Amino acid sequence: MEIKIICHRCKQKFSASTTTEIIICPQCRTVIPNRTPRKQSPPSGGDYGSSIPSLIGTLLKKLCHALKPATAPGLSSFVYPKSCGLDNVGALGNKRAVLCGVSYKKWKYKLKGTINDVFNMRDLLIRYYEYRDENMLILTEEQPDARLIPTKANIESSLKWLVKDCRSGDSLVFYYSGHGLRQPDFEDDEIDGFDETICPVDFLKEGMIVDNDIYATIVRPLTEGVRLHAIVDACHSGTILDLEHYYDNNE
Repeated sequence: MEIKIICHRCKQKFSASTTTEIIICPQCRTVIPNRTPRKQSPPSGGDYGSSIPSLIGTLLKKLCHALKPATAPGLSSFVYPKSCGLDNVGALGNKRAVLCGVSYKKWKYKLKGTINDVFNMRDLLIRYYEYRDENMLILTEEQPDARLIPTKANIESSLKWLVKDCRSGDSLVFYYSGHGLRQPDFEDDEIDGFDETICPVDFLKEGMIVDNDIYATIVRPLTEGVRLHAIVDACHSGTILDLEHYYDNNE
């Protein structure tokens, strides 16, 4: 059975199961306690009732630790780091990432879940691959730092930061979740006659970022021994890095 919920922070409407102890808003990741009344059934085969509070407490602690709440546990969403890679004045870490999620929330073609995708990727990189917040740039429309709003200029600047002074052994990640389009190829270097693009939040005014420019910014500068992973969740993104070779599973 499901219930309808409106997030008290971002006003996002969504559904959740009545049996879920903790609900997380898919838009802003606010933790919402499930206060739906439930029928209590007597324990069978032993007294398990005394273990329920401690179990819920353990789950809450783990969840709140993962989300890094700003105040009381379970009452706030992820807090953006006070500093980021743009503030590092020393040597850059050998693991760096640019994570960009664009929701276009002020436009009719808005996307849901892109910001959530960015934080899932951040959590994955930190928990399993030993990346650090201070060596990441997270670009979303929710960022309090104007340098990290996913405008065309900011995305291009972040990509340059990603590969700056890269050397053998570095591991770099570029993740993008947002709209992708294509436009006619004016340089006559595309087999299909089109350049693939990604769409910054201000692309209607400033224009899109084309695959030729992405290649020139984060592929061409790579030195031997540097590893770059690019994950682009957008339409027309199959050749968005404009690489010399590509894999076609139909051949």
